[in-house]
Amino acid sequence: MWIADNWKDYEVIDTSCKEKLERWGDYILVRPDPQVIWDTPKTDPRWKRLNGHYHRSQQGGGSWEFFNLPEQWSISYSSDTFKKPLRFNLKPFSFKHTGLFPEQAVNWDWCGSKIAQRKAAEPDREIKILNLFAYTGGATLACAASGAFVTHVDASKGMVGWAKENAASTGLSDRSVRWIVDDCIKFVEREIRRGNHYDGIIMDPPSYGRGPKGEIWKIEDSIHSLVQLCARLLSPDPLFFLINSYTTGLAPAVLTYMLSTELKSFGGTVDSQEIGLPVSSNGLVLPCGASGRWTSL
Repeated sequence: MWIADNWKDYEVIDTSCKEKLERWGDYILVRPDPQVIWDTPKTDPRWKRLNGHYHRSQQGGGSWEFFNLPEQWSISYSSDTFKKPLRFNLKPFSFKHTGLFPEQAVNWDWCGSKIAQRKAAEPDREIKILNLFAYTGGATLACAASGAFVTHVDASKGMVGWAKENAASTGLSDRSVRWIVDDCIKFVEREIRRGNHYDGIIMDPPSYGRGPKGEIWKIEDSIHSLVQLCARLLSPDPLFFLINSYTTGLAPAVLTYMLSTELKSFGGTVDSQEIGLPVSSNGLVLPCGASGRWTSL
C-alpha cells in the first residue's frame, strides 16, 4: 500500500461507525466514509469538539452542520520534489467534500519525483503533463511546482476556477498551466487529431459523472477505451501514466493488467497498489482507493 504520510496540515485522527474524524489545518471535521465498517470506541475528545459534521441522509445525500467553521480556509503541502509548497483553498460543499483528496499526496510526490529525475537528466527539455478529471488541481500544482507544463482538463467550470485559485495561492503563473473546461474524452480525441503529445498522463476519473453537455461517464464502461486513446497521446519517450480509482470493482490488479496491456510498446514497468492515510490514534491505515502507475524510469 502507498501511504500519504507526509502531511503536516492534514490528519485522520480516528475512525468509527462509518465516519472519520479529521484535522484540516486548525479545524476538526467528521465526514462519512463507507470503508469504516468497524464500531470502535470514540475516546478522542475531538469527536465532541467539532467545527463541521456532514450527516448522511437515509434518503441519499446529506447535509453539513457547522460549529465556528469559516466559509473558506487554506492548508499547504510540502515535498522535497516541489520548488514551493502547494497551497489549497478549502470549503465544504455538497456530497461531503472539502475540495481536496489528501490521500492523493502520495501520488503528487511520485509524479514530482519522476519530473525531477527527467529534469536532472535533460534540464532544457520541456516536460508536458496532461491531467484529466483534474478537479481542484492537486496533481496539476504538484507537477507544475516540479517544473512541468500541465494541461488541466475538467468538465466543471467551477472546479477549474477553484483550481486556478489554488494555483494562484501557490504562486504558480498561468505560463505553467493550460486550463481547459471540456469533456475529457472529447478533448483527448481532439488532441489526437491535432497531433499533440504528452510526457505524462494523469487521470482521476469519477465512478459516475456527466460532461458539460450531459455526456454520461461510467468508469467500468469507459476507462479502458480512454486509456487506449491516451496511449496515442504519449510522446516517443514518455515519463509516466497514472490512473486513480475509487471504485471497488477496479482492484489494483485490474489497473496493472490494463496499463501493462495498453502501454507494452513503451516498455517500462507497472505497479498498482491501494492508497491510504495513516490514522494517528492507532497507527493503522485507512484505505482510500487504488492507483496504477506506469513509468519508463
